[in-house]
Amino acid sequence: MTVRILALVGSLRAASHNRQLAEAAVRLAPEGVEVALHEGLASVPFYNEDIDVEGDVPQAAAELRRAVGDADALLLFSPEYNGTIPAVLKNAIDWLSRPFGAGALSGKPVAVVGTAFGQYGGVWAQDEARKAVRIAGAAVADDLTLSIPASVTRFAETHPVDDAEVTARLVEVLAGLSGRVGVAA
Repeated sequence: MTVRILALVGSLRAASHNRQLAEAAVRLAPEGVEVALHEGLASVPFYNEDIDVEGDVPQAAAELRRAVGDADALLLFSPEYNGTIPAVLKNAIDWLSRPFGAGALSGKPVAVVGTAFGQYGGVWAQDEARKAVRIAGAAVADDLTLSIPASVTRFAETHPVDDAEVTARLVEVLAGLSGRVGVAA
């Protein structure tokens, strides 16, 4: 059985270090694990119950829900914007939390990792993301963390996939997350 992990990146910038970290996860997936990078978060409208109508959900939101529903686990990559979670990632979590109690996140194993310019590597944003997905019903893997500080200098000339420390820790997160699949929360 192949474990399917869906990666959601909280930065829309094409050359973002968090996107590069997600690309590294795709390439480094251990045997029996497949990591897919979800594209299209920029197209998901802000959550609004008025447009979350069964049979008429906006296409990008419906595709996000379907992709998460088809995945065995979720890996969120969060930069830190003004000390908290980026709006695009929070919006995705909001769409995935509905319908309340039965959303695509319900019971789904989730880990949150990331990198940021600051000295703590985005810890505050990652903590906020864990809080939001937990409230949305996910089975959050609090022990599977990776916060990489000083991204602008650390990855100025090196892709995260070429950083031995980062790749070793990322592989640990992927293996740990895949091990949560099928385990009762």
